[in-house]
Amino acid sequence: MPSKRLQWRSLVLGCFKATKNQSLESPNIVSKKSSSSRIFLSDLSLSDYSSVSIMSDLSNSLVGSNLRIFTYQELSEVTHNFSKSNYLGEGGFGKVYKGFIDDNLKRGLKAQTVAVKALNLDGKQGHREWLAEVIFLGQLKHRHLVNLIGYCCEDEHRLLVYEYMERGNLEEKLFKGYLAALPWLTRIKIAIGAAKGLMFLHEEEKPVIYRDIKASNILLDSDYNPKLSDFGLAIDGPEKDQTHITTHVMGTHGYAAPEYIMTGHLTTMSDVYSFGVVLLELLTGKKSVDKKRPTREQDLVEWARPLLKDSHKLERIMDTRLEDQYSTEGARKFAALAYQCLSHHAKARPTMRTVVRTLEPLLELKDIPVGPFVYVVPSEEDKTKVNENDHVEINQGELKTKEKEEKGHHRQRKSRRNRRRVKPLRSLTAHSDTALYKTLGTNLYSPKQAQ
Repeated sequence: MPSKRLQWRSLVLGCFKATKNQSLESPNIVSKKSSSSRIFLSDLSLSDYSSVSIMSDLSNSLVGSNLRIFTYQELSEVTHNFSKSNYLGEGGFGKVYKGFIDDNLKRGLKAQTVAVKALNLDGKQGHREWLAEVIFLGQLKHRHLVNLIGYCCEDEHRLLVYEYMERGNLEEKLFKGYLAALPWLTRIKIAIGAAKGLMFLHEEEKPVIYRDIKASNILLDSDYNPKLSDFGLAIDGPEKDQTHITTHVMGTHGYAAPEYIMTGHLTTMSDVYSFGVVLLELLTGKKSVDKKRPTREQDLVEWARPLLKDSHKLERIMDTRLEDQYSTEGARKFAALAYQCLSHHAKARPTMRTVVRTLEPLLELKDIPVGPFVYVVPSEEDKTKVNENDHVEINQGELKTKEKEEKGHHRQRKSRRNRRRVKPLRSLTAHSDTALYKTLGTNLYSPKQAQ
């Protein structure tokens, strides 16, 4: 396997040889000595492409990288010539395809399914965004950051090769009309993982500002473990003696912090605000901006944030698809945290470490209510006597008991639960929805895909 220094040298030599005649939209490395071994994106500048320091800075760096260099032909083969059947989606960078790398393609690289992202040469993003992903994800490794396996920089082609995430992204799971909504505890698990990824970036020796936290950039593996992806807009944060950096406003409408939109001033607190929007989406099951909603509800933050502080009004914005199967105390604390993250004053927002510490205990809360009915499933002996279309009986005794318990704190919940349909479950005993969730976890709602 080529040495790490040779890999970085090949990256720079190959890319800038290919981009020599391109517009000055593409950056290169300017000689800047850093106290850290990490190469910073702030070391990039729009300057003379013939600069010798481009090669010397990277090849002499202590940067550690396991990135693989692929040819365009290799990536064409693993994606079956970028066929429509392998198409996964498209973002600002370009189209993404599913592919499979066998263990003969690269020495030491195990056989695996990958996602290949190809830069759209006519799109809004370009070589600068491609290089940002290589530099950040080539050096920063964390269980909640998507793993960049390698890249291709050949002639005009710019491609990135990532680990494949089986469950797609959070946006698809929350908003694309899936039959079963994400359970409450799964939403908290996703929020915690994404928060840990941001915390890792913010607590680097020189902070990394992600700048594009949103539901579509949070990828999910088969067990719903989240990973941040798409680092094209990521940028190095301010130096220790600075309070902020000033940039052109970039990101996604509905997620950007108000002070960033107004002034261009960017800090890690800008990411915290965007994360607050994601928390609000997880809580409500609604997109940050949706023109199809009533006028006053189209901007989610503007409509919902005032209701986050009042536990009596919180019920009005909770995702109804949860069918009240969530912790009341957990929802209240989750909402309070979202309210803090969405503060109009950057200094009033919590750090991501505080966010993680606030979210983690919510997984342990035991007050997720049991519905006012139980599923009664026939035994093996009775299965032959029961037609598939027969109704499942309700245990009336337990129904009355649960109705009494629900009075008081859960009056609004009780009225909605009584309207639910009873569905049979494949079990020999009677279970509540919550009890089954605790036993089966996310598999109750989204069965784990075969590996």
